[in-house]
Amino acid sequence: MEQATFAALAAFALVSSVTPGPNNMMLMASGANFGLRRTVPHALGVGAGFTLMIVLVGLGLMGLFDAFPVLNMVLKVVSVAYLLWLAWKIANAAAPDGEGSARGKPMTFVQAMLFQWVNPKCWSMALTAIALYAPERNLAAVLFVAAIFGVINLPSTSLWAVMGTALRGWLSNPVRLRVFNWTMATLLVGSLALII
Repeated sequence: MEQATFAALAAFALVSSVTPGPNNMMLMASGANFGLRRTVPHALGVGAGFTLMIVLVGLGLMGLFDAFPVLNMVLKVVSVAYLLWLAWKIANAAAPDGEGSARGKPMTFVQAMLFQWVNPKCWSMALTAIALYAPERNLAAVLFVAAIFGVINLPSTSLWAVMGTALRGWLSNPVRLRVFNWTMATLLVGSLALII
């Protein structure tokens, strides 16, 4: 891969990974509600799951979407339904108990890996990355694209968890936490409009 193409791929990976989307909204909400340490498995699952997704898309799944266009509609319907459910869960996460901590649990590593498969932004990123930077879909090119995303995606998305964690002190007020969670839920739903 020539240097200009590598730079373009790295820039695409950075911009698409660090901009708002379902993963980043959820990581910020998790950081705010559960703290950074409890959000680490979620962040690692996002990075690992998306890197695996790029590999599998490049090595065959993209061909299925080419052969069966109806899969695009099925994916959109399932993704929208699941993301609306997650938005509802985020909006209702701020229910302080006697000690003032939010109820619920952060997403696990495996849950975050699996979430990539119903995240429309991830599908868009993976399909675009393979189409532009590994159009021949050979193993070396696909693995290279996945590796670049793997290196760039984790710190980019983790930044959102860190931002959420930084807000924990300010969000110790139950009213502010509830407003924050409803805002994150609204932004998650709003991200669907931009993606779909």
